[in-house]
Amino acid sequence: MLAAGRGDTEAFAELVKCHQQAAWRLACRFLGNAADAEDVVQDAFLKIYVAAPRYRAQASFSTYLHCVVSRLCLDFHRKKRPEITDALPDVADSSPSPSAALETEERDQAVRTALQSLPARQRLAVVLRYYENCRSSEIAQILGVSEKAVEQLLARARVKLKAELSDWLDP
Repeated sequence: MLAAGRGDTEAFAELVKCHQQAAWRLACRFLGNAADAEDVVQDAFLKIYVAAPRYRAQASFSTYLHCVVSRLCLDFHRKKRPEITDALPDVADSSPSPSAALETEERDQAVRTALQSLPARQRLAVVLRYYENCRSSEIAQILGVSEKAVEQLLARARVKLKAELSDWLDP
């Protein structure tokens, strides 16, 4: 990123190549729509490119990218109500039996629906923690809150998700 800030477009292209899938997954899981996620990620990389000369390595680039994408997702969410999609990115095809595949799809749809029902900041905290494997400190930095606030967001989200998904939890 420092090289990109000095005008090295090849260095920036390499950053995009290395990080675009992770950024898209984050945006897609939050927004629930692949096309909207592509728009947000494109906007994020454009903003990062424009800001490259001012970039200071205070955190890892992935944390910086997550921060930019997360804020754009929140802005997008405020402007447009997210749509629930049937497609989930990066789903592996392990060829289960038809009944198992149907049950898996129903469960996945229930999880997507429950996730979309969460308030935006709770949903973003869940996506960052459980889908992007971010630490509490990274999530706190991305959301601009304390680590304690992150834990509270996650705790409230878990309670709501547990209630929403009670039919899918083991008795």
